[in-house]
Amino acid sequence: MGSAGPKYDPKFTQHVIDATGPKTSPRIREVISSLTRHLHDWAREVDLTADEWMEGVNMINWAGRMSDEKRNEGQLMCDVLGIESLVDEITYKKAAEAADVATQSAILGPFFRHDHPTLPKGANISHDTPSDAEPVYMYGRVTCAKTGKALAGATIDVWQASTNGYYEQQDPNQKDLNLRGKFVTDENGEYGFYCIRPTPYPIPFDGPAGKLLQLLDRHPYRPAHIHLIVLVEGFKPITTQIFDKDSKYLDDDSVFAVKDSLVVEFVPLEGDSTAKKQLQYDVRMAPLDSKAQGTELATSGSINA
Repeated sequence: MGSAGPKYDPKFTQHVIDATGPKTSPRIREVISSLTRHLHDWAREVDLTADEWMEGVNMINWAGRMSDEKRNEGQLMCDVLGIESLVDEITYKKAAEAADVATQSAILGPFFRHDHPTLPKGANISHDTPSDAEPVYMYGRVTCAKTGKALAGATIDVWQASTNGYYEQQDPNQKDLNLRGKFVTDENGEYGFYCIRPTPYPIPFDGPAGKLLQLLDRHPYRPAHIHLIVLVEGFKPITTQIFDKDSKYLDDDSVFAVKDSLVVEFVPLEGDSTAKKQLQYDVRMAPLDSKAQGTELATSGSINA
């Protein structure tokens, strides 16, 4: 009795790949050809039905309808599946090949805004500070990872959720742009501002990312963290998050973003009428002309008691 033939058309996937035209860039050809193979192999492996496929398409469309300049639901779905954290790890591994970069980045997340106000050093980004919030003075220096030289004029975008677990665009009771700001380093490369000690919170359950978590019987919580983007001319940009070492969910972040080097410690602050805690976080940036060229930058934090 002869062996059974292939279950599905063995030539179909290559036929799709071969449809790519000659003017396609080599990198796009490499990425999309590999993606096509993996998607087709996955569909065949699980015997994906048309109804199941359409359910997935509907979730993607749902994410698109929910997304705007204040919330990126498609990105949040990728976060839940660990894709953004994996891509961040791959990018960091490339950056780490340079001897002058030994630091790490983290995912952007879905709640970044491009209109953060530029504030003076020492400003407070908490405008609706709840009674259960713990005010913090956060400060540090931005330096060149290769030379150690202070970088004046670096911009630092910062944003965080309030203690109720909501970013301001999710919460009508918070002032617009609450817990957000942009700061520029001085001639010594220094920055500083008041914020609040972050707290854990659940990612939104009202969209496809939340639906996906429920289908997978997973919790939605993120550990306490603060977001940062650091930019300065002539250096690779940095996107990162820093995590409170005393927070829950460090070992099971719902979007898999925690890295050991990004875990920080909030320590007592004496003689300040606004805050009783402080956090020093120094940022090292790799120059564009360093061995790190062509890779993402990362950030390092140093915490002094």
